[in-house]
Amino acid sequence: MQTFLGFAGYYRQHIKDFSKIAKSLYKLCDKQKGYEMTEERVKAYEELKNSLRNAPFLLMPDGKLCFKLYIDACGEGLGAPLHQTQISNDKPVEGPICFISRQIKPTEPRYGASQMECLCLVWALEKFHYHLDGTIFDVITDCNAVKSLSNMKTPNRHMLRWQIAIQEYGGNMTIVNKSGNIHKNAYGLSRWSLENTPENPAWVPQEENHIEGICVTDIGTEFFNQVKESYKIDKNFHILSQLLMKDCKDPSLSSKLDKIWKKAYDEGRFHLLDGILYHRTKRTCVMSLSYRNLISTTLHECHDSVASGHLSE
Repeated sequence: MQTFLGFAGYYRQHIKDFSKIAKSLYKLCDKQKGYEMTEERVKAYEELKNSLRNAPFLLMPDGKLCFKLYIDACGEGLGAPLHQTQISNDKPVEGPICFISRQIKPTEPRYGASQMECLCLVWALEKFHYHLDGTIFDVITDCNAVKSLSNMKTPNRHMLRWQIAIQEYGGNMTIVNKSGNIHKNAYGLSRWSLENTPENPAWVPQEENHIEGICVTDIGTEFFNQVKESYKIDKNFHILSQLLMKDCKDPSLSSKLDKIWKKAYDEGRFHLLDGILYHRTKRTCVMSLSYRNLISTTLHECHDSVASGHLSE
């Protein structure tokens, strides 16, 4: 609730009677009092949400004026509101044009804080390209590392790719550092990021199976036929291959698996492709074999054969 009020409070000048509406919600942030969402508070919360997304609240973009792109990233997601200062009632008023956010992908938590902030910049530039291309704009961030992204001398592979992505904006983009304490508009979006689904305007399609490595061998079809035949002899392999078939009519077969195999099956770690069983972990997906001679053949073909090779990140 405190994050939401910080986010909404950033735009209080655009919301009529903000203090009056939010008064009851601020009382929920008092640690000495209980957290009770009364009907009055639910109504106030909904009214603030509707005010934030109401059409008159958002400005129409003016390509002749400078844009302000606020970015923030955390372990939960990415957030980026796009602002512009326009004249209203003979006074310059900064207001939002659009808000975007998304949750981080399964492979992104391993990025450091600086990398996450740079990722957020590149992602936001891609999403707001139709607004920012050919215009002058400022990027507001609470991370100093973003400033050095464009002139980093020894970037890793991610940073190098991102360097190339931002080069087209050249001298039109100015990166400004701003303390996180007053960065609440982007801060609130990244902590309350939307799910990465087609309903999210900032949706980024994801591959169902993320490929991090490729192994090349000259193993023939005879070998794979032997693997399939071996499944019929081993109890656990046979049950798993039956369970993972699309036309499996008896899901209760899983109860016959040995304990450690059933645990891995319940966690979704097995995958059947072209009749071959694969075991998946967070970072790997490897063929499951039952016979020692088949294991030896596989190791030889993947490591010692002239045709073998590993291509991975």
